[in-house]
Order: sequence, then C-alpha cells, then structure tokens
Amino acid sequence: MIRNNNFGLATACLLAINFFSSAQVMKVPAYPRNYFQWPLLLKPELVANFGELRPNHYHMGLDCRTDQKQNQPVQAAAAGYIARIKIEPFGFGRCIYINHPNGLTTLYAHLNDFFPQLEKYVRDRQYQLKSWKVFLDIPPGMFPVTKGQFIAFSGSTGGSEGPHLHFEIRDTRSEKVLNPLLFGLPIPDNIAPDLYRLAVYDRTISTYEQTPQVYSLIKVNGSYVTFPSLLTAGTDKISFGISAFDRNNGSANRNGIFQAVLYNDDVAVVGFQMDSISYDETRYLNAHIDYKLRINGGPFIEHLSRLPGYTYGIYHPFQGDGVISLTKDSIHKIRVEIMDANGNMSKLLFNIKRNSSGLKIPNPGSITSDQNKEFYPGQVNIFENGHISFYLPEKCLYDSFRFRYQEIIPNAGYPIYRLHNNSVPLQENFTLKIKAAIPALLKEKLVIERSWNAKFDYAKAIPVKLSNEDWYMASFRDFGDFRLQVDTVAPVISPQGFIENMNVSKLNRLAFVITDNSKELRNFNATLDGKWLLFSNDKGKVFSYHFDEMCMPGQHELIIHVEDLAGNSTERVYHFTR
Repeated sequence: MIRNNNFGLATACLLAINFFSSAQVMKVPAYPRNYFQWPLLLKPELVANFGELRPNHYHMGLDCRTDQKQNQPVQAAAAGYIARIKIEPFGFGRCIYINHPNGLTTLYAHLNDFFPQLEKYVRDRQYQLKSWKVFLDIPPGMFPVTKGQFIAFSGSTGGSEGPHLHFEIRDTRSEKVLNPLLFGLPIPDNIAPDLYRLAVYDRTISTYEQTPQVYSLIKVNGSYVTFPSLLTAGTDKISFGISAFDRNNGSANRNGIFQAVLYNDDVAVVGFQMDSISYDETRYLNAHIDYKLRINGGPFIEHLSRLPGYTYGIYHPFQGDGVISLTKDSIHKIRVEIMDANGNMSKLLFNIKRNSSGLKIPNPGSITSDQNKEFYPGQVNIFENGHISFYLPEKCLYDSFRFRYQEIIPNAGYPIYRLHNNSVPLQENFTLKIKAAIPALLKEKLVIERSWNAKFDYAKAIPVKLSNEDWYMASFRDFGDFRLQVDTVAPVISPQGFIENMNVSKLNRLAFVITDNSKELRNFNATLDGKWLLFSNDKGKVFSYHFDEMCMPGQHELIIHVEDLAGNSTERVYHFTR
C-alpha cells in the first residue's frame, strides 16, 4: 500500500514538473476547475476532444459518449440561464447556450427535444417567425437553470454522424471557445500522446509545391527517435511537422494533442497550444496541417512552424516562426515536446544537418507554362484575362504558390475555367467573374458551377456590366473547375409514405424529399389550410411535419412550394383526412 501511494505521488510530481517546465515556455491557462459538472448522467467518456483535426476546421469542444443511444438526459453543467437557442439543418442541429455568472457560456449540441417549457417557447417563436431554422436570443430571466437541471434529451441532429452530445465552454464576451479539459472535468488520463511520423520541409519553396520527406518513429528508452538518428537535408532552410494523437484511459479513440514545442539546440523556437479558438479562426486548421498531403489522401501532419499567412492563433513564437536555418556540416539537436491537457508528455529526439549530398526534399521543379503567376500571402492577388477575373483578399492565402490556369472547351455547354487545383486552401471567399454572351431570356437562370473530383458546388450567377460587357459573378471558397450553367429545371417534390386523399390518422408525421439538379434550395414553404406550417429539415435531406395542434381532426389542404437557386419553382397541392 505504501508503494502504491509513493508511486502515485511520484507520478503526480512528474506530471507537475512536466506542466511547470512547459509552462515556462508556454503558460497553461488557469481556468476555474471543478466549477462545471459532466453534462450527462453517464460515465464520463469522450468520442472526440477539443482541437481535434477535422476537414476545414478544428473540433471545437468535447464529444461526450451517450452509449450509442439517443434521448439520454442532458443536464446543465452549472447554474445560470438559457441565453440562446439555435436550430439548423447541419452544424449544431438543435442547440442550447447557457450563460453562467462567472462570465462563461456552455453549449450543448445535436439535441433532440428540449425540456417541455422551452420546447413550447421555441416552437411558438418558430411559428411567429415562420421559420424552422432559428437563432433565438432568450431574455435572461425567462429560463433560469440550476446545476444538474435537466435541459434536453441528447440526439444526433445537425452535422452529427451518430448519437453523442457536443459540449463547449466559451468566454461569454468574446465567444472564444475554451478547452473544456482544462476545467477539471472527470476524464481520467495518464496516457502520454502517441507519435507516428516526422515530416521535413524545404522552406526555400512553397509548402504546396513539394512532398515532404517523411520518417517513421520508434520509441527508445521512453522517447521517440528517428531512424537514422542523424537526418540530412539538401537545403539551408527547413521546418518540421508531426503526426501525433492522444488517448484517454479506457478508450482507443485517437484524440487531438494539446500542445507541441519545438527546440533547436535546447532553445525553444516555436510551439502551438489548443487552449482557445474562435469560430472565426477555426478554418486556420488548413494552415496548421499539410493540406496538400491530406486532401490527396495522406495523413494529418501538423506543422511545427507558422505559415506566413497564418495569424498567430494557436502558435506561440519564441525564436522565429519555426523555420530553421542550416549551415553546412553543422549538426542541430532537435527536440519536440508533445503534451496533452493533463500534462502527460512525449518527446521526439533527433539530429539534422545540411549536406549537399544529402536527401533533397522532392519538389515539382520549374513550371514553364506562361499561364502561371506567383501568388503571395498577406496581399491582394489578382488574375484576369478576357474571359474571367478574380481577386484573392489579402488574408486569403497561407503560403505562396504558382497559380495555374487552364481553359477547357467541352463538347457541349460553356467553357470550363480551371483555377489551379484543390491542393491550395483558402481562408476567405473570393469573387469570380465570367464573361459570356447569354440570351436575355436565360440571364436570370444562370448559376456558376464549381467541380473537382466529382464534387459539385453551385452559386447563383449575378449579372454585372464591366466596360459595357456582360459578366456574371459569384463567390466561392475553393479553387477548381468553374463554368456557367443554365438551369431551367424545377425542383421535384416526392412524398414519403403519403399519397393524395390519404387518411393519415395512423401516421405521426408527413415527410417530403425535395431534389434539384443544383442540389441547393433557395426556399421551402408549406401551408396547411392557408396557414404556415412548421416543417423541420434536419441534415437537409427530408422535410418533415410532426402532427401537432395545427392539424386538428378533419379534412385538410396542404400546399408545398419550393424554389431553387436559379428561381425555378414547383408547387404541389395535397389533400388528406386526419
């Protein structure tokens, strides 16, 4: 028994030392611990943690396990009042915000029904606003809650791919999302992060125009090392990236790491820390990872350097931005310390030197086409010719690259304009303009189609006059293949399990699937006996009306009206008895 206590004390001291030594370089925020309780009446377990890497964003909270079931009771993590309600087809689905007197807000997402009084209030507001999708500010005194009070049932609404509860803690004033694992929530974790690979980049060229040299890692005497232990690079400027994951006790889930610090010859160079991220910043994940490698099917690699177009965000510079200069034959001793939110630490140790006969990091070589132009982060980048025109705002790019352009003339339809490819991410939207002579009757039926790898996006083409010529513009956030399309096809309304003049007494809902060639709708509206009717649209797939007091027993007329991006509309009238 004494041995166990001593071991526990030694372990605790070691964790404290790790936290303290790391805090000397990067301070860990001192958030209030044990103020919030676990929001479920279940054993605390995680499906995903804060800062985990996702497509185009960081995971911004904790995904709490609900035993793979829906309708588990969700409780307020602390006393406060319900401040906002959000309902949307994707994203959070059905969501509650609770403000607390300590200046923090908790968020509970992917919910099913709220508690009865709140559910009625929200439904009444939806009918008043004639909108299922709402973002409601709730008067502070209307719905006070106590710690542990039932507020809703868990679900899988919105962007959820399976039953769980998404839980966040935010700074109420700034709306920065804080790492909930720094608040003392009861998630046991004494497992240090796992490291899988090291990537080395040639920083004399763009990160988007190379494939890094990747090394597997092995664990020796408690630390991760490369093989060989001395790496060589045929360039004088390098940076590094790592693949690493964290695990909690009793879980095989690969979670995100909390922080990493890069040392060059025992001097801290740069680090990153997942302590707080705003939703305005979350897309900067694309600057934190090797986006080109990931988008083409490779693993997540997190940069240990700040790309030039990335505002500081999660990065903390100590001796520069993470790019290391190598002098010939000088050996640099590199150490990377990776830590989770509980202070468990793993280390990666290796040496590297510049050697003219060493491995040259692969790059695509020179681009000889005259259709290329260098684009740079931190400035407005413009491309225009007689057919298309666009500009990238100054905060749009993370790294420089040589823009590639191509015109493709298909057998039918309008020309395709290939704007680079999907391997360069963009932080902000850009406006694309395409010149075309379009018959007057079709001008209002135009959309601009973006495609890449059989994936399609559409935006309404807005006509503009430039130098007395007809151009059409729309906004996008990704490169790819663009062309004008005439859309005269109206949406299709398909009832599900329901036919004209049906007696629906045995049904609990009416459901309709709406399909359209542009895959996006501008408007959906339903009326029952001339009055607006509340149809939900979770995940954007099926429009459903669940019978309530708006549909009393008797005969009824239901009118469904839908409109697509190009203004094509369809209306259907149905009759039924209940």
